[in-house]
Amino acid sequence: SSFPSQSSNMAAAARLLTEDQLLCSVCLDVFTDPVSTPCGHNFCKACMCKYADPDVPFQCPVCMKMLYPKPELQVNTLISEMVDAFRRSEQRPGRRVEVLHGEGFKLMAIVCMVCLSLLWDFMKFNHPLEEISKGEKLVKMEAEIQQMIEEIRLKIEELKRSVELDEKQRQTELQAEGFIRKMEQDIRELKKRKMEVELLSVLQLEETAEMKEKLPKMVARVELRRIQSYAVDVTFDPDTANPYLVLSDDGKQVHDSDVRQKLPDNPERFSYCINVLGEQSFSSGRFYFEVQVKGKTEWTLGVATESTNRKAQITLSPRDGFWTVRLRDGYEYKAKADPDVALSLRSGPEKVGVFVDYERGWVSFYDVSAAALIYSFTGCSFTQKLRPFFSPGLNDDGRNSAPLIITTHFPPNGTFFNRGQ
Repeated sequence: SSFPSQSSNMAAAARLLTEDQLLCSVCLDVFTDPVSTPCGHNFCKACMCKYADPDVPFQCPVCMKMLYPKPELQVNTLISEMVDAFRRSEQRPGRRVEVLHGEGFKLMAIVCMVCLSLLWDFMKFNHPLEEISKGEKLVKMEAEIQQMIEEIRLKIEELKRSVELDEKQRQTELQAEGFIRKMEQDIRELKKRKMEVELLSVLQLEETAEMKEKLPKMVARVELRRIQSYAVDVTFDPDTANPYLVLSDDGKQVHDSDVRQKLPDNPERFSYCINVLGEQSFSSGRFYFEVQVKGKTEWTLGVATESTNRKAQITLSPRDGFWTVRLRDGYEYKAKADPDVALSLRSGPEKVGVFVDYERGWVSFYDVSAAALIYSFTGCSFTQKLRPFFSPGLNDDGRNSAPLIITTHFPPNGTFFNRGQ
């Protein structure tokens, strides 16, 4: 007897194997040019075209083992012959359908299950949807993608709700701030009324000539205390100070030195007049500050618009954006209106208070020690930010060397109201 041929042995071995044992786990078809991996799994050679780049780590689609560098995959001749014998016995032709797989590569399979392992890989390699079979893994992947879409939609809805809640919260905060400001103003007005009622009660109990004489002063003191509740913390702005002016380190004192300092001629600086502005600006509400003028023979105080001319001779008038009161020669007081208004004061103030009601259009000046009104600009129409305005006047050979000193009056509760915007 003769030995059986190798082909007959292969056919016999192929018949002993089931079809499942000769299927590529990537394309799910009988092997074509089968290759083996170091981890012992077999695939069609064409199904491994994805791993043409040797610099890309190779991952076995079955056991998911990472192999780097990519092994050189050779056709397994034994399994190849077994597959050929199986096909002959089953009379099954090989199936070859070309599907684009990246740029310049073609994969001889209907489905690349390796690419389908990730959604982004699937999109990246641009598989035509109509050429991909709806296998079990694809159906599972579609379900996972749909779940991801739904999760993202839910997150988007949560974000939208969060934004809406934030907007509503912000609106509520703004409304609350408005209510708080209104209630604080109401409290101040009520305190003023309470003081007036207390004064009237005293007068009803003790209607003497002396009390009637004191009443106006008492009312004036109450009014000044109410105005002082709008005090703000003001400091001199060094960038606006004329080069002849010397400012203290804390920004609260200023005087003329008769010596020009070497300072940059920036646009904000008063180059011609001996002036300086406050660092703070105001575009709404009410504010108040106090300045000590004791020992001076010349000064100017008030407020000015932010766009005031700072590079030429200035005309102090409301028409040019200035609302001020000034002293000259130690006794001549004027309100710089259109035209000027001469002021008759019983005694020169040592401390001057400046009060502004932006919406009402008022700028008022007070003798703090006497609690007396010096002058009020009324009916003003403010359209710009206002800044405190100061001029200590010329040194005058030392006769006017005393500084202007900002002496902020702190409200009784230690807080400030309506700070600069």
